[in-house]
Amino acid sequence: LQLHHGGRYRCGGRVGSGLSLWKESAPVTVTVHGIPISGVSLSAQPPGGRVTLGDLLVLSCSVAAGTGPLSFSWHRGGSAVPLGTGPRLELHVGHEDSDQYQCRVSDGDSAAESPALHVTVL
Repeated sequence: LQLHHGGRYRCGGRVGSGLSLWKESAPVTVTVHGIPISGVSLSAQPPGGRVTLGDLLVLSCSVAAGTGPLSFSWHRGGSAVPLGTGPRLELHVGHEDSDQYQCRVSDGDSAAESPALHVTVL
């Protein structure tokens, strides 16, 4: 079932034998509700978010439940300005990249954030 399947439905069929008549039921309205986003989590490669200066840090965001389409944004240090979009963020890290990182996910109706991950640049 998809969100676009909502609407008015009725059933119909032929009733009787010989000169059967077409009969239809009264219409019913079907409303499809989306599943709110939940279980947003963040993982890092290398694991634990400890990365050597100049190396590649890959952050991945996943969602346990939620009706799509989903949009992703990445944030550092509580900033509202996104670092990127999509379920993955790749950074070649510098000294200034040691901070807290979070992924925010939205479906247009609801939104949720991952717990913060502390990244340490060695």
